[in-house]
Amino acid sequence: MANLKDIQRQIKSVSNTQKTTRAMKLVSTAKLRRAEELAKRSRLYAQKMNQVIAEIAGRISCSKVGGLENRCFSKIENPKMVDIVFITADKGLCGGFNIQTIKAVNKLLREYKEQNVKVRLRGIGKKGIEYFNYNEVEMLDTVVGLSSKPDKERSDDFIMTSINDFKDGKIDALHIVYNGYKNMITQELHVNTILPVDTDAYDCDAVQSSSMLEIEAEDEEKMLDSLVEKYINYNMYYSLIDSVAAEHSARMQAMDTATNNAKEMVKNLNVEFNKARQAAITTELIEIISGVESMK
Repeated sequence: MANLKDIQRQIKSVSNTQKTTRAMKLVSTAKLRRAEELAKRSRLYAQKMNQVIAEIAGRISCSKVGGLENRCFSKIENPKMVDIVFITADKGLCGGFNIQTIKAVNKLLREYKEQNVKVRLRGIGKKGIEYFNYNEVEMLDTVVGLSSKPDKERSDDFIMTSINDFKDGKIDALHIVYNGYKNMITQELHVNTILPVDTDAYDCDAVQSSSMLEIEAEDEEKMLDSLVEKYINYNMYYSLIDSVAAEHSARMQAMDTATNNAKEMVKNLNVEFNKARQAAITTELIEIISGVESMK
């Protein structure tokens, strides 16, 4: 009978876990709907902003005028120091969401180490920060609470350090690494090089005749700096929005899987309980019959 009590205790425990994971799934589903809508609205603006910057960078590279000396549009062949900004969640229970970002950051760190390039690691999100602190990886600065609740002002303040250091020549590149939202069941890892702006993909001959954008030799440096700042600031903010949508998507899937596993475990435990109960009843019947037979 003690065995039956143990099985009953297990069934109760797993059933309570199933209720918790089901509730967490419903919460993540509700949060995902809001985050998904915000991500979709923000994505269009981010894409248009990136197109404008890419075209400006390409026109500068092709025409050799207007902002040619701007460091943000100059390809740096042998970087000495780079900034890597990573975004992870503040909470766990979201499958491999955080570990994928951490693996991508570790890969970048190894590649730059092989090239003898110094890296300044900047972290957003408790889980990634805890991982690198545990592994004694030095970080320039960290922020907790921003990845779960993206805020434009805090985002701008955080990334401004890298922007200013790039303009001053202290760093030669800026990367943002995060796990982004693709659809309800898929997340997409992003390793984006924000600075310097890539001009290699720009086809001068193909776009020269069709583009309506004109870059004049007298274009002011301040205008380009302002545009680049807006581009980087919004890329940082959009990365946070995209990441939080992906986080809720990953947690929803993880909790759905956990709920299904708990349901299957309860089913198996019930079968085990019924078998144990039947075995106990059979044993008692045999004992009763044996006792009656011995009295004849």
